[in-house]
This record gives sequence, C-alpha cells and structure tokens, in this order.
Amino acid sequence: MSEIVVTHVPHKRSIPFGQEAVGALSIIALGAIGYFLYPDDLAFLTRLIGIAFLVLSLDLVTGYCGVATLGHAAQFGVGAYAAGIACVRGITDPVALLAVGVFAGTIMGLISGALITRFRGLPQLVLSIAVGQLVAALANKLSWLTGGSDGLSGITPGKVFGIFNFDMYSRTAFLFSLGVLVIVFVLLQRFVRSPFGLMCRGIKDDDLRARMIGVSIYPRLVVMYGVAGAVAGIGGALTAISTGVVGLDSVSFERSAEVLVMLVLGGAGHLWGALAGTVIFMIFEHIVAAANPFHWMTLVGLLLILIVVFAPRGLIEPVLSLASRFKRKGEAA
Repeated sequence: MSEIVVTHVPHKRSIPFGQEAVGALSIIALGAIGYFLYPDDLAFLTRLIGIAFLVLSLDLVTGYCGVATLGHAAQFGVGAYAAGIACVRGITDPVALLAVGVFAGTIMGLISGALITRFRGLPQLVLSIAVGQLVAALANKLSWLTGGSDGLSGITPGKVFGIFNFDMYSRTAFLFSLGVLVIVFVLLQRFVRSPFGLMCRGIKDDDLRARMIGVSIYPRLVVMYGVAGAVAGIGGALTAISTGVVGLDSVSFERSAEVLVMLVLGGAGHLWGALAGTVIFMIFEHIVAAANPFHWMTLVGLLLILIVVFAPRGLIEPVLSLASRFKRKGEAA
C-alpha cells in the first residue's frame, strides 16, 4: 500500500497594517528630516502640518466623493475658533483642545454637508461658497467671542501630557502636530479602503449606478462631510494651539481656494497626493516669497500652469504609475 505524504507548503503571509506602517514611517522620517535639518523653521513646518489636515479633509469630500466645494476652510476655522475660545475660557490641556476642535469641526461638517450635498454641479459650488462666507461673516460680527478683525488672541495651552511645555522655538508644537498627523493619516488610510470609503469612491465614479444597486447616496455624503469636518477641526485646533492666535484668514475664501490648489497640485483622490501637494506648494511659496517678496505670486502661478498642463491628475499620479510598474516587474521576476 503506497503511503500518501502530505507536505506543508509555506505561503506568504500578508503583513497586517502594512501600508499603514509604511505611511507612518514615511511621515516620521520626513518629520525627522525637517526637525534636524531645519530647526529654525519649525514654526513654519508646524503651520504646514495644520494646513495638511485641511487638504486631507478636502480630499475626502472632493477627491473621494466628487463634491465641488470652495468653502471648506469654514470647518478648519470653526475648529480653530472653538479650540481657541475653549483655551481662553480655561481649558488648556492640548489633547482636550484637540477634542474640542474635532467636535466643532464635525458639527460644522455635518451641517454644511447636509446643505451642500443636496445639489450637484454649479449650485453645489455656489452654496459651498455661501456657507464659507456666512461663517466668515459671523466670525467677524461676533467680535465679543472671536475677536473680530483683530483676531482671537491670548491662547496659551498647557503642557502636553503634563510634561512637555510649548516653547518659543516650536519644538513641542511640531512634534505634537507630527504625532497627531501620523495617527490620523494611518486611520484615514484604513478608512478610505473600508467598504464605506470604497462606496463613496463608487458614488463619485458613477452615482447613477450606485443608486441602481440601492445605495443611499445622500446620507453617505453627509457622513463623509462629518468625517472631513473632524479632520479639518484637528488642523484648526493644532494651528490655534501652536500659533496662539486665530484670525479671519482661517475661514477666508482665499484659504479655501488655496487648499484646493494644493489638492489639485498633489492629486485628488489620493491621501499621499494631498500631503505632497501641501508640502510642495507651501515650501515653494515659502522659498520664493523670501527670495522675491514682490513677484512671488507670478512664479507660483507659472508652477501651477506647468503642473496642470503636464500632470493634469497631480504630481502623485506619475509616482504611483512608476511604483506600480516596478511592482509588476518584481512579481514577473
């Protein structure tokens, strides 16, 4: 009688949270480069991280859901004002202030999402501008609460975890902001690949087909707006904590238009594109404005024209295509 021998064939095991680990390590590495090579520019890098949250938030509604908006800074500004007012009124713990920013941003996101996502096309864009302008007008009118055109000042947060004090060189602010960015980015990577995130991408690609298979589009878009509001609120709260002041520029139309440019520059529909667009735009703007303070906008405009002409889907798309090509070659080998 012949003997049947069963051999165990080893198989490759997928590493859990592999992409999230790569994302976290990449952000930490970039942050370490900025911290050690540019110690005098940590305040600027901290502000960059705060804006990155707003661009990531915009990517969730525009890049993943296809919602046209030019008033997204309202969620960022509401989070910043909420955290600033809470700090002035006695809540000084930075983590608690972040929670205040998340709550305020989420509420603002749900309210604005409930209005904006009822429409499509040009009415949607105009309504988003109207919501943003309304928030900016209220921030200016409620001067007893927000400081009006003078801005809300006197924001003095306490120590992070009761140990690390905010210093004038922005070391603590930068490391705190970087740590929050790593956590939020990892969570967003999981979120956009979840069934909910994939369904939102399907709604963007073909909302008629989504309706035909029984998907409730409007509630999903409102929920995504709420998530985007939470992310924007984190950015606003971090900006208020790190700078100690909140001005009307945080809810301005210019801020909304600027972050949309950053998203288009990096590539909508990709979280890495949102980060790349923020870093490239703000660093380019920072360097060019210092070198030529009178004509720097001309150079920024030329950069944007070149990118839109030669990379209409954003700078991240050629990088992803190249990485996919190398991956296919490696699998074939």
